[in-house]
Amino acid sequence: MNQVAFDRPSRNFNSDCSDLTTMAERELSAFFGAVTELFGSEQADLSAEDWLHELVETDRVPASTTEWRLITAKVSTRLASRVHASSLVTVANI
Repeated sequence: MNQVAFDRPSRNFNSDCSDLTTMAERELSAFFGAVTELFGSEQADLSAEDWLHELVETDRVPASTTEWRLITAKVSTRLASRVHASSLVTVANI
């Protein structure tokens, strides 16, 4: 067995983990900022909690920007439902 190949890790785990963390931070930050701007801080807080919950529920850690965006898309549908329901209650109270 080639000892050099055996001692060398096949992947740089720390680099991969750092890249995934950076992708997650960017995606959540962009989503949080957009929701805050469009719907306010209360909805942004709820949506961030939903986003993190969705991440925990995934079978594996997303490995691409596209996979991170799928989490955001799923959470966006929850936000839309919540905002729509909230607007219906407001209209009903008028």
